[in-house]
Amino acid sequence: MLEYKQTRIAAERSTGKEPLTDADARQLLAAAEKVIVARGKSRRELAADDAKLDDLKGPTGSYRAPILVVGTTLVVGFDPTTLDDLL
Repeated sequence: MLEYKQTRIAAERSTGKEPLTDADARQLLAAAEKVIVARGKSRRELAADDAKLDDLKGPTGSYRAPILVVGTTLVVGFDPTTLDDLL
């Protein structure tokens, strides 16, 4: 989808090699204004100030993937409709 939309990726990080830490997630939240969390077919939008670290985690306790920063929006989890709208 990113190639189709000709989206430039500024930075990419493999969670297998370099897992996201709580401090990293806090930095992402601090820089965002809005957070969109996709869980399966559900999608939730939050103000970044209202989002908690647990909102960004899946059932195993790890951070959901992918996590994308699009402008001032933090997108957590995969939802094709959300990505299509933002890109």
